[in-house]
Order: sequence, then structure tokens, then C-alpha cells
Amino acid sequence: MFSFLRARWIVVAGDALAIAAITLAGFRTHGTLATAGARIWATFLPLLAAWLIVGLPVGVFSAQNLRSPRQLWRPVWAMVLAAPLFGLLRAWMLGEPVILVIFVMVIGGVGALAMLVWRGIYWLWTGRVTAPEI
Repeated sequence: MFSFLRARWIVVAGDALAIAAITLAGFRTHGTLATAGARIWATFLPLLAAWLIVGLPVGVFSAQNLRSPRQLWRPVWAMVLAAPLFGLLRAWMLGEPVILVIFVMVIGGVGALAMLVWRGIYWLWTGRVTAPEI
């Protein structure tokens, strides 16, 4: 039980770091990182919330799915599904209308790739076994 809880927290922390990395990369790509200020939080927090809201029912944190390379599609799919929710949450948080569909599509695609890379690294790093059978 303890090792599964530890594995889950490592994955959640890694997911948050991956989301932070794509958030910062987005601002840097647009040349606004130095002047972004609180807008970084207005991107990071809704994306993290959307990821957790969608990821839990999709099973991205279950013991069986963390162990199996055949389940690496789950975080990818979860991020694609989380992107529209992120767009709504971000617009609500900023008090602005939902911005271009392209923005949400880019976040979904880049986020899905980031999750695939991070979760693949995690799977390799943990020796392909992260938690006991439950």
C-alpha cells in the first residue's frame, strides 16, 4: 500500500512538473515569459485542475495502468480531453471569453506529448513495476 501511494504521488508531482514545463515553454515561445507575471498561474492552475478532473476517471493514476506500457495511451487521451476543460477554466479564471480553438488544440497536443514522454520515462525509471497488485 505504501509503495503504491508513494508511486502515485511521484506521478502526480511529475505530471505537475510536465504541466509547468509546457506552461513556461508556451510563454517563452510567445516571448512573454519575462512579463507574464500572474498569467502563468492563470494557465498552469486551470490546466492542472483539468488534468486531475479528467485524469482520475480515465485511470491515469491506477496501479495497473502505471505499471503497463500498454496503458501509456491513457495520459495522452486524458490530456486531449482535458484541453477543452482547461480552456473553459482559464477563461473563467481570467474573466475573458474562451480564446481560439487553436490554443486549446495546441495545449492538448503539446500536453499529450509531454505526458507521454514523462510517463514513458517514469515507466522506464521505476523498472517497469511501480506498485503491487491490488
